[in-house]
Amino acid sequence: MKSSSLAPATVSEHDGVRYLHLDTPWVQGAMRIARPREIELEYVRRMMACLLLRPSDALGRGHAVQLGLGAAAITRFCHGVLRIRTTAVELNPTVIDACRLWFRLPDDSAKLQVLQMDAADFVADPSRRGSVDMLCVDLYDHEAASPVLDSAGFYAACHALLADSGVMAVNLFGCNAGFDTSTERIAKAFGPDRVRRMRATKEGNTIVLALKSDTIADRTVLAARAENIETRFGLPAGKWLRMLQSLPASTTSASDPSAA
Repeated sequence: MKSSSLAPATVSEHDGVRYLHLDTPWVQGAMRIARPREIELEYVRRMMACLLLRPSDALGRGHAVQLGLGAAAITRFCHGVLRIRTTAVELNPTVIDACRLWFRLPDDSAKLQVLQMDAADFVADPSRRGSVDMLCVDLYDHEAASPVLDSAGFYAACHALLADSGVMAVNLFGCNAGFDTSTERIAKAFGPDRVRRMRATKEGNTIVLALKSDTIADRTVLAARAENIETRFGLPAGKWLRMLQSLPASTTSASDPSAA
């Protein structure tokens, strides 16, 4: 898709919250104006549950990448709160402009880069393989009917993009989304034992987490990590831990007709 054919970003405000849209009423992102570093939307906060899959001493280092900028909530959090090197990839130039004007997105620097390009091209670049420690995937167009990139090949490229101990969070949403099929494609790329799914939000967002190569820690270790995340960053990590679900057998064993 050419950037010139994309819907323009628009902005609204209500009750102290600024919202990003793509020329429709669908909310593509949000920021509480008085607290811009906090993550306003529930599903976006849940994407940060991928921090549970990383050792506590690794949270303040590495390279975080967001595919899909939205209202820059994850980008602001990774850059301003976690204070790690952060890259955001966004195809729509009007979204980048809106985030810089209205959503407190800082200018590029040594630790922050916003790339106006197709996420498929970013993950396919062989020079970037093994370079990312935390990958957040939230790719939707103005219709928000299903993920823009959701193929077996795309998730395989995401797996290759990650460092050996890297983690990924994917937002699945939309009336046309096949959540089990999408989760199965992720499981094929990462291995079902290294994938967890969270309960859906009331709005219908399902977050899937994946770990590249390590074994997901046991519940005792995850609980200690959750306590650390809550203490350091004020995120509801204990609640996230209770939401984590292993993949059902029907999801991990069903065939994916698009994977051939």
